[in-house]
Amino acid sequence: MGRFGYVGIMVLGFLGLISSGEAQLKLNYYATSCPKAEEIVLDYVNKHIPNAPSLAAALIRLHFHDCFVRGCDASILVNSTSSNRAEKSAAPNLTLRGFDFIDRVKSLLEAKCPGVVSCADIIALVARDAVVVTGGPSWSVPTGRRDGIVSKASEALTNIPPPTSNFSTLQTLFGNKGLDLKDLVLLSGAHTIGVSHCPSFSNRLYNFTGKGDEDPSLDHAYATNLKARKCKTPTDNTTIVLMDPGSSRTFDLHYYELVLKRRGLFQSDAALTTSSTTKAYITELVNGPLQTFFDEFAQSMIKMGQVGVKTGSAGEIRKQCAVINS
Repeated sequence: MGRFGYVGIMVLGFLGLISSGEAQLKLNYYATSCPKAEEIVLDYVNKHIPNAPSLAAALIRLHFHDCFVRGCDASILVNSTSSNRAEKSAAPNLTLRGFDFIDRVKSLLEAKCPGVVSCADIIALVARDAVVVTGGPSWSVPTGRRDGIVSKASEALTNIPPPTSNFSTLQTLFGNKGLDLKDLVLLSGAHTIGVSHCPSFSNRLYNFTGKGDEDPSLDHAYATNLKARKCKTPTDNTTIVLMDPGSSRTFDLHYYELVLKRRGLFQSDAALTTSSTTKAYITELVNGPLQTFFDEFAQSMIKMGQVGVKTGSAGEIRKQCAVINS
C-alpha cells in the first residue's frame, strides 16, 4: 500500500476518528434549527461563482487564513476598531477577498434563521462548495462551529505561512495546527486555481539573496517569461499572475506537475520539493489517478476545518460577520 493507499477509506470513517473534544461538530448540525442552511449556501455559490471563477480560490484561501489563527472561528472576518487592529488588517491578509460574499450569504441565513448559523460554518461550507463548482471534490462538512470574539493582527503575522516560506517554516507552522506533511502537500494543491500579484514572489525574479539575483530553484525560462510579460518591475501590484497557468480554472493535478518542473510560483511551492518525503508525495499524486488527489484533499480539508474550533458555549453566533456582538 502506497503513501496514499487508504484512498478507499470513506470520509465518514475519517470523521469517526475525531477526538471527543472536536466531536461536538457533527454532520447536519442545523438539521432542526435551520434545515435549509446548507442548501442556501450551496445555491448562492452555484449562482455566483461561475460568473467570478477566480473568487473560488479566494474563498478557499479565506478558510485557510481563518483556521491558522485562533482556529476556524471566523476571526478573519472581524473589522478593526479604534481600540483593536484585527486579523484582516495584517499584512498576510491584505490581499484576501470574498468578505462581501460571506456577508451576503450570512444575510440570507439571518433572514431565514436569525442568530443560528455561525460565520465560521459559513466559511467552511462556502469553501467546500467553491471547490465543487470548479470541478473539484465534495466532502461532508461537520458543522457546529461558533464564532470567536477575539481578532488580533499580530497573531496573523506569526501563524500564517508566507509565500516566501522555506520547508522548515512550513513544517513548523502546519505542525503547530496539528497538520502533517501530507496535509501540507494536499492543501498546497489548492494553488491549482487562483491568482497572485508580483510582490508575493518577485524576490525570486529580481533579488533572491539581496544581490540582484534570481532564485536558482525557479526554472530560468519561466522566470524570464514572468519578468518579460508579467512582473516587469518587482513592485507591480496590479498585474494578475496565474498560480497554475494553463489550468487555472480547473481543480486538477497540473499544479503539482508544475512544481516538479520547478515552475511553482511561490518559494513555498518550491520548498515542497526540498524534502524527500513531500516530493515523493507529489510524485505519487502526479502518477496516480485524479480521484486519489480528490479523496485525499477532501480529508485534509476536513482536518484543517476542525483546527481549534469553538463549540458548545464557547464564542458566539455573530449577527454580522464583521462585527463582534455587543
